[in-house]
Amino acid sequence: MIGQILANVPWGHHVLILKKIKSFPEKLYYLKATAALGWSRDVLLNQIKADAYRHFMRDSKTSNFKLALPVYLAEQAEETLKSSYNLEFLGIKEAIHERHLENRLIEKLKNFILELGYGFCFIGNQYRLALGENEYFIDLLFYHRFLKSLVAVELKTGKFKPEYAGKMDFYLNLLNESEKAHDDKPSIGIILCAERDKLEVEFSLRTKTNPIGVAEYKLYQSLPDNLKGKLPTSKQLTEGLK
Repeated sequence: MIGQILANVPWGHHVLILKKIKSFPEKLYYLKATAALGWSRDVLLNQIKADAYRHFMRDSKTSNFKLALPVYLAEQAEETLKSSYNLEFLGIKEAIHERHLENRLIEKLKNFILELGYGFCFIGNQYRLALGENEYFIDLLFYHRFLKSLVAVELKTGKFKPEYAGKMDFYLNLLNESEKAHDDKPSIGIILCAERDKLEVEFSLRTKTNPIGVAEYKLYQSLPDNLKGKLPTSKQLTEGLK
Protein backbone atom coordinates (compact mmCIF):
# COMPACT_ATOMS: atom_id res chain seq x y z
CA MET A 1 0.00 0.00 0.00
CA ILE A 2 2.70 2.51 1.03
CA GLY A 3 4.83 1.46 -1.95
CA GLN A 4 1.97 2.22 -4.31
CA ILE A 5 1.44 5.63 -2.70
CA LEU A 6 5.15 6.43 -3.04
CA ALA A 7 5.12 5.43 -6.69
CA ASN A 8 2.16 7.72 -7.42
CA VAL A 9 3.83 10.84 -6.02
CA PRO A 10 6.34 12.77 -8.22
CA TRP A 11 9.95 12.95 -7.07
CA GLY A 12 9.82 16.72 -6.56
CA HIS A 13 6.97 16.29 -4.10
CA HIS A 14 9.01 13.71 -2.16
CA VAL A 15 11.90 16.15 -1.89
CA LEU A 16 9.60 18.93 -0.68
CA ILE A 17 8.03 16.70 1.98
CA LEU A 18 11.44 15.46 3.15
CA LYS A 19 12.67 19.05 3.50
CA LYS A 20 9.63 20.42 5.29
CA ILE A 21 8.28 17.54 7.39
CA LYS A 22 10.00 15.61 10.18
CA SER A 23 7.54 13.03 11.57
CA PHE A 24 6.62 9.91 9.61
CA PRO A 25 2.81 10.11 10.20
CA GLU A 26 2.80 13.68 8.91
CA LYS A 27 4.88 12.72 5.87
CA LEU A 28 2.50 9.85 5.14
CA TYR A 29 -0.51 12.18 5.40
CA TYR A 30 0.89 14.56 2.76
CA LEU A 31 1.96 11.67 0.52
CA LYS A 32 -1.50 10.07 0.69
CA ALA A 33 -3.26 13.40 0.14
CA THR A 34 -1.03 14.22 -2.83
CA ALA A 35 -1.61 10.82 -4.41
CA ALA A 36 -5.37 10.87 -3.82
CA LEU A 37 -6.11 14.49 -4.71
CA GLY A 38 -3.47 15.15 -7.37
CA TRP A 39 -1.90 18.13 -5.59
CA SER A 40 0.64 20.09 -7.61
CA ARG A 41 3.91 20.99 -5.88
CA ASP A 42 2.65 24.55 -5.23
CA VAL A 43 -0.61 23.25 -3.75
CA LEU A 44 1.34 20.81 -1.57
CA LEU A 45 3.57 23.63 -0.32
CA ASN A 46 0.53 25.77 0.50
CA GLN A 47 -1.08 22.86 2.36
CA ILE A 48 2.09 22.37 4.41
CA LYS A 49 2.28 26.11 5.17
CA ALA A 50 -1.38 26.04 6.24
CA ASP A 51 -0.54 23.14 8.59
CA ALA A 52 -3.18 20.94 6.95
CA TYR A 53 -2.02 17.85 8.87
CA ARG A 54 -2.55 19.49 12.26
CA HIS A 55 -6.01 20.64 11.22
CA PHE A 56 -6.78 17.13 9.98
CA MET A 57 -5.72 15.57 13.30
CA ARG A 58 -7.47 18.19 15.44
CA ASP A 59 -10.72 18.69 13.57
CA SER A 60 -13.59 16.27 13.87
CA LYS A 61 -15.29 15.74 10.52
CA THR A 62 -18.94 14.81 10.36
CA SER A 63 -20.15 12.65 7.50
CA ASN A 64 -21.56 9.23 6.63
CA PHE A 65 -19.01 8.65 3.86
CA LYS A 66 -17.77 5.39 5.38
CA LEU A 67 -21.31 4.01 5.41
CA ALA A 68 -22.44 5.28 2.01
CA LEU A 69 -19.32 4.86 -0.14
CA PRO A 70 -16.83 2.09 -0.99
CA VAL A 71 -13.80 2.16 1.31
CA TYR A 72 -11.37 3.60 -1.25
CA LEU A 73 -13.77 6.38 -2.25
CA ALA A 74 -14.80 7.14 1.34
CA GLU A 75 -11.16 7.77 2.27
CA GLN A 76 -10.72 10.17 -0.65
CA ALA A 77 -13.96 11.97 0.18
CA GLU A 78 -12.91 12.32 3.83
CA GLU A 79 -9.62 13.85 2.69
CA THR A 80 -11.56 16.33 0.56
CA LEU A 81 -14.09 17.44 3.19
CA LYS A 82 -12.99 19.96 5.81
CA SER A 83 -14.67 20.24 9.18
CA SER A 84 -14.91 24.01 8.77
CA TYR A 85 -14.44 26.56 6.00
CA ASN A 86 -13.03 30.04 6.49
CA LEU A 87 -15.15 32.55 4.56
CA GLU A 88 -13.44 35.60 6.05
CA PHE A 89 -12.60 36.74 2.50
CA LEU A 90 -16.29 37.68 2.06
CA GLY A 91 -15.85 40.59 4.46
CA ILE A 92 -19.18 39.88 6.20
CA LYS A 93 -19.42 41.00 9.81
CA GLU A 94 -23.13 40.62 10.54
CA ALA A 95 -25.93 38.07 10.19
CA ILE A 96 -27.14 37.61 6.62
CA HIS A 97 -29.73 35.67 4.66
CA GLU A 98 -28.74 32.48 2.84
CA ARG A 99 -29.29 33.96 -0.64
CA HIS A 100 -27.04 36.92 0.26
CA LEU A 101 -24.35 34.51 1.41
CA GLU A 102 -24.71 32.56 -1.83
CA ASN A 103 -24.43 35.74 -3.95
CA ARG A 104 -21.30 36.84 -2.11
CA LEU A 105 -19.72 33.41 -2.63
CA ILE A 106 -20.46 33.63 -6.37
CA GLU A 107 -18.86 37.09 -6.47
CA LYS A 108 -15.77 35.65 -4.76
CA LEU A 109 -15.94 32.28 -6.52
CA LYS A 110 -12.18 31.94 -7.04
CA ASN A 111 -11.55 32.45 -3.32
CA PHE A 112 -14.28 29.98 -2.41
CA ILE A 113 -12.90 27.27 -4.71
CA LEU A 114 -9.44 27.77 -3.19
CA GLU A 115 -10.98 27.33 0.27
CA LEU A 116 -12.88 24.20 -0.82
CA GLY A 117 -9.63 22.64 -2.04
CA TYR A 118 -7.95 21.42 -5.19
CA GLY A 119 -10.08 19.60 -7.76
CA PHE A 120 -13.41 21.41 -7.42
CA CYS A 121 -14.93 22.72 -10.68
CA PHE A 122 -17.92 25.07 -10.50
CA ILE A 123 -21.04 24.08 -12.46
CA GLY A 124 -23.66 26.56 -11.30
CA ASN A 125 -25.73 28.10 -8.53
CA GLN A 126 -29.46 27.58 -7.99
CA TYR A 127 -29.00 24.52 -10.19
CA ARG A 128 -32.41 23.31 -11.36
CA LEU A 129 -33.58 19.73 -10.90
CA ALA A 130 -36.98 18.49 -12.04
CA LEU A 131 -39.16 15.61 -10.90
CA GLY A 132 -42.49 15.34 -12.70
CA GLU A 133 -44.09 18.76 -12.55
CA ASN A 134 -42.00 19.86 -9.57
CA GLU A 135 -38.67 21.65 -9.67
CA TYR A 136 -35.95 22.01 -7.07
CA PHE A 137 -32.82 24.14 -6.83
CA ILE A 138 -29.41 23.24 -5.39
CA ASP A 139 -27.58 26.26 -3.94
CA LEU A 140 -24.19 25.42 -5.48
CA LEU A 141 -23.16 22.50 -7.69
CA PHE A 142 -19.57 21.44 -8.33
CA TYR A 143 -17.78 18.55 -10.00
CA HIS A 144 -14.68 17.09 -8.35
CA ARG A 145 -12.10 16.04 -10.93
CA PHE A 146 -10.40 13.40 -8.79
CA LEU A 147 -13.38 11.99 -6.94
CA LYS A 148 -15.22 11.91 -10.29
CA SER A 149 -18.36 13.00 -8.44
CA LEU A 150 -20.92 15.76 -8.56
CA VAL A 151 -20.79 17.72 -5.30
CA ALA A 152 -23.91 19.57 -4.14
CA VAL A 153 -23.43 22.33 -1.55
CA GLU A 154 -26.35 23.64 0.49
CA LEU A 155 -25.85 26.85 2.51
CA LYS A 156 -27.51 27.31 5.91
CA THR A 157 -26.92 30.50 7.86
CA GLY A 158 -28.17 29.04 11.13
CA LYS A 159 -27.62 25.88 13.14
CA PHE A 160 -27.85 22.47 11.46
CA LYS A 161 -31.29 20.84 11.57
CA PRO A 162 -32.01 17.13 10.95
CA GLU A 163 -34.36 17.93 8.07
CA TYR A 164 -31.44 19.40 6.10
CA ALA A 165 -29.97 15.88 5.78
CA GLY A 166 -33.24 14.53 4.37
CA LYS A 167 -33.44 17.34 1.82
CA MET A 168 -29.84 16.78 0.72
CA ASP A 169 -30.42 13.03 0.45
CA PHE A 170 -33.37 13.75 -1.85
CA TYR A 171 -31.29 16.12 -4.02
CA LEU A 172 -28.54 13.51 -4.36
CA ASN A 173 -31.07 10.91 -5.49
CA LEU A 174 -32.20 13.32 -8.22
CA LEU A 175 -28.62 14.13 -9.23
CA ASN A 176 -27.73 10.45 -9.51
CA GLU A 177 -30.85 9.77 -11.53
CA SER A 178 -30.75 12.68 -13.97
CA GLU A 179 -27.32 14.34 -13.98
CA LYS A 180 -24.65 11.76 -13.11
CA ALA A 181 -22.72 10.35 -16.09
CA HIS A 182 -22.52 6.57 -16.41
CA ASP A 183 -18.84 6.52 -15.36
CA ASP A 184 -19.19 9.05 -12.52
CA LYS A 185 -19.00 8.00 -8.90
CA PRO A 186 -21.99 8.62 -6.57
CA SER A 187 -22.87 12.27 -6.02
CA ILE A 188 -21.78 13.80 -2.70
CA GLY A 189 -23.53 16.43 -0.58
CA ILE A 190 -22.00 19.06 1.69
CA ILE A 191 -24.22 20.99 4.08
CA LEU A 192 -22.41 24.18 5.05
CA CYS A 193 -23.91 25.73 8.17
CA ALA A 194 -23.03 28.30 10.80
CA GLU A 195 -23.18 25.79 13.66
CA ARG A 196 -23.69 22.06 14.22
CA ASP A 197 -24.21 19.62 17.05
CA LYS A 198 -22.07 16.60 16.16
CA LEU A 199 -24.32 14.07 17.89
CA GLU A 200 -27.40 15.46 16.16
CA VAL A 201 -25.60 15.31 12.82
CA GLU A 202 -24.49 11.73 13.44
CA PHE A 203 -28.05 10.57 14.13
CA SER A 204 -29.41 12.54 11.17
CA LEU A 205 -26.97 10.92 8.73
CA ARG A 206 -27.15 7.38 10.11
CA THR A 207 -30.04 6.23 7.91
CA LYS A 208 -29.13 8.20 4.77
CA THR A 209 -27.99 6.10 1.80
CA ASN A 210 -26.18 8.93 -0.02
CA PRO A 211 -22.80 10.33 1.13
CA ILE A 212 -23.34 13.59 3.01
CA GLY A 213 -20.91 15.73 4.98
CA VAL A 214 -21.78 18.55 7.36
CA ALA A 215 -19.30 21.36 7.94
CA GLU A 216 -19.29 24.75 9.62
CA TYR A 217 -18.23 28.02 8.04
CA LYS A 218 -16.55 30.96 9.71
CA LEU A 219 -17.07 34.51 8.45
CA TYR A 220 -14.29 35.93 10.61
CA GLN A 221 -11.58 34.63 12.86
CA SER A 222 -12.42 34.59 16.55
CA LEU A 223 -9.89 35.78 19.12
CA PRO A 224 -7.99 33.24 21.20
CA ASP A 225 -9.44 32.88 24.72
CA ASN A 226 -6.37 34.45 26.30
CA LEU A 227 -6.90 37.68 24.32
CA LYS A 228 -10.65 38.06 24.74
CA GLY A 229 -11.48 41.23 26.68
CA LYS A 230 -7.87 42.47 26.54
CA LEU A 231 -7.96 44.28 23.19
CA PRO A 232 -9.57 47.74 22.82
CA THR A 233 -12.96 47.98 21.14
CA SER A 234 -13.48 50.03 17.97
CA LYS A 235 -15.17 52.71 20.12
CA GLN A 236 -12.16 52.88 22.44
CA LEU A 237 -9.80 53.16 19.50
CA THR A 238 -11.86 55.98 17.98
CA GLU A 239 -11.91 57.91 21.25
CA GLY A 240 -8.17 57.42 21.60
CA LEU A 241 -7.56 59.07 18.23
CA LYS A 242 -9.54 62.22 19.12
